[in-house]
Amino acid sequence: MSQTVHVGLSDRSYDIQIGTGVLSGIGERISKLVKLTHAVVITDTNVGPLYESEVVQSLQAVGSRVSTLEVAAGEQSKSVEVAQQLWSQMLEVGADRKSIVVALGGGVVGDLAGFIAASFGRGISLLQVPTTLLSQVDSSVGGKVGINLPTAKNMVGAFWQPHSVVIDTQVLSTLPDREYRSGLAEVVKYGVIMDADFFQYLEDNVAAINDRDAGVLEQVISRCCRLKADVVEDDERETTGRRAILNYGHTFCHAIEAVSGYGEYLHGEAVSIGMLCASRLAEGLGRVDRGFTERQHRLLTAFDLPVDVPKVDHEALVAAMQKDKKVEHGKLRFVLPVRMGEMELVGDVDSDLVRAALLGGVED
Repeated sequence: MSQTVHVGLSDRSYDIQIGTGVLSGIGERISKLVKLTHAVVITDTNVGPLYESEVVQSLQAVGSRVSTLEVAAGEQSKSVEVAQQLWSQMLEVGADRKSIVVALGGGVVGDLAGFIAASFGRGISLLQVPTTLLSQVDSSVGGKVGINLPTAKNMVGAFWQPHSVVIDTQVLSTLPDREYRSGLAEVVKYGVIMDADFFQYLEDNVAAINDRDAGVLEQVISRCCRLKADVVEDDERETTGRRAILNYGHTFCHAIEAVSGYGEYLHGEAVSIGMLCASRLAEGLGRVDRGFTERQHRLLTAFDLPVDVPKVDHEALVAAMQKDKKVEHGKLRFVLPVRMGEMELVGDVDSDLVRAALLGGVED
């Protein structure tokens, strides 16, 4: 049994297939969408040993030549250096504009492999096969791909929509606990930014979600994908401002990741801390009350996610925020709540209020 979420865009619409055991049908699925002659599977050292063979066999079963490229697991692989290595390897395996890149892995692999697909040969076909909860509910959907610069996350990239996204919930059974919980932060985010009823659903199903109940997870992933698809359909390339709501907590999050060193925090862990910082900032601006922040804090804590700002130089964090993509003419802008399920982009925020929001979460 599987569910399908349709993403309707002007240039390329596509479906997200969500279900148990759908990994083995990847070859047949993509062969119906594109003329499949050569697939380049890009994966990492964690995911490759687990699922590469199954994906390769599925692609070969429909007559495709298959090449596999593997990068080191971790955020450090989203770099100019690794991208350059992959471009060279693409040439070595004979990739051309008729090849398709299959991104098999979590958010790092999806962003990196997607960027390779967007840039190699001025753009070739892409299939997203996310294997972490975070990538399944967020990064694999919407077409954002890219790499990091040493001091700025996701600063180099493109919008490059896949031909399809295949989400096999069965792979979550092998996901390390820390990675799984990291994905739950993005799940919580969707409730806060767009769907108050979904946030309540998460509160009501904490035990089942912590136990990785298959039926509940399929509902959670499908709802997150539908919510993100709705935003992407409204604002595919961030021209109207609607897509900015997906960055709730991310201005703080990206600064924490950069200042603490990429890899110290998983992305979802930094998102968890960042959402609470953003909520406290909204409190300081009189937009929400303390109870709004405490409700998020309770749910994030129930999912065993970090909630305290790390003990790093706060001035360095504020400086890192100045490199955020939402900055305009040197002025900080933040996605902040109006109420549960509704967000606004707020400009020209006083940096003293930002510092106060950071102080609210420092560990004792």
